[in-house]
Amino acid sequence: MVSTNLFYLLSQQGYGVTLVDCDAEEPNTMIFFEGKQTESLKVTQKVPIINDKECQFCGKCKLYCSYNAIFILPQVKLINVIEELCHGCGACFVACKYNAISEKDISLGTVGRFITDNGSTIIEARMDVGVYSPVPVIKRAIKEAGEKGIIILDSPPGTSCPFIQTVDTADYVVLVTEPTPFGLSDLKQSVETLKTIGKPFGVIVNRAGLGNKEVYEYLDREKIDLLTDIPFDKTIATDYSNGELTIMTNKLLADRLLSVYNKLIEKTQWK
Repeated sequence: MVSTNLFYLLSQQGYGVTLVDCDAEEPNTMIFFEGKQTESLKVTQKVPIINDKECQFCGKCKLYCSYNAIFILPQVKLINVIEELCHGCGACFVACKYNAISEKDISLGTVGRFITDNGSTIIEARMDVGVYSPVPVIKRAIKEAGEKGIIILDSPPGTSCPFIQTVDTADYVVLVTEPTPFGLSDLKQSVETLKTIGKPFGVIVNRAGLGNKEVYEYLDREKIDLLTDIPFDKTIATDYSNGELTIMTNKLLADRLLSVYNKLIEKTQWK
């Protein structure tokens, strides 16, 4: 909700802005915009093919594999690659001294480029069904965004690898939470993760007015910047569920998101 509305606000004001939907497992940004797809890039990964005629079943490839993607039973001369677990690192290829391993490309997903009606760019990461990790697709989507203008990376939830990959290149991270025990619990995990990797961050409290004050007390105690809060409004939830942008009719939301943008300009010294 925050990323799509902020993107629309800045693009309407003439800023060069790109929105990257990094939630490759469930991309939904294009639900909120009319636009034309101008490009679709396939994201692939190399996985090993093991020639059991050349293989000596020494087990070196399995030993080198950090992801347990190689299954081997030397006694019965059986060896297989579990492609869903393979990360394409190539360690097994290097480990094999018998030239028994070659490689092939498998599809991981796509990166789509869309141009909205007002000429702004949206990039969508979308992984294939059944793919184990969205990280390579997210990485490619961020690369396609380039480095010009303002780039908003809409991160997947949680604090696992997809989140880490998304925030890795960010100049500043905006965490969106809500004033509930569930929101506070997730916020604490995100804060500790960002502190560990050394990323500057601030917080937006969404649905303010519900729940309790514990989130605000935590922010004060930890000296974390409260960028703004967005009061609970059933209209926002209704608009979101209908795939509509509340900012078109909600001046309060527009003013608050614009104030967040101005604070980010000051904090990152971006011009």
